[in-house]
Amino acid sequence: MNKNREIHPDFLYFLALKEPDLIDLFKDVRNYILSIYPDSNELLYHTHALTTVYSISEKLSDAFCMIPIYTNHLNLGFNKGVLIDDPHALLTGTGKLIRHIPITEKGDYQNDDVENLVKSAINFAINDMDKPSKSSGKTISKIKKQLPRND
Repeated sequence: MNKNREIHPDFLYFLALKEPDLIDLFKDVRNYILSIYPDSNELLYHTHALTTVYSISEKLSDAFCMIPIYTNHLNLGFNKGVLIDDPHALLTGTGKLIRHIPITEKGDYQNDDVENLVKSAINFAINDMDKPSKSSGKTISKIKKQLPRND
């Protein structure tokens, strides 16, 4: 794994606005996901949440998981959570496809059950993909650039 995959500056801009404990937790979850699938592409968004999405291609539709960061918490989300095997009933949520695991500490995700769930999501994404990926291990920012503030 590329343990030195830098966090994109567009993402860092907004991440720096979060509480230090939340930043540290995000970085640890991110490293955890990248250790499981180092070749994943990391898609970055800032909408209702600051979010990293991990995909087997350059497309959101081929994503297997995500880390949305909210004001005071973050989740480990699964883009097609209702379609993957969840034998330990770890996933919560009521959306049409997305399910998540609330993350408040390392024990919430650093275990065999979550690792197996991530691997199941990766396998599902690979089998569900339309075309082979053109790239891997890239960070792709979808974050709109911020205009300088005049305070």
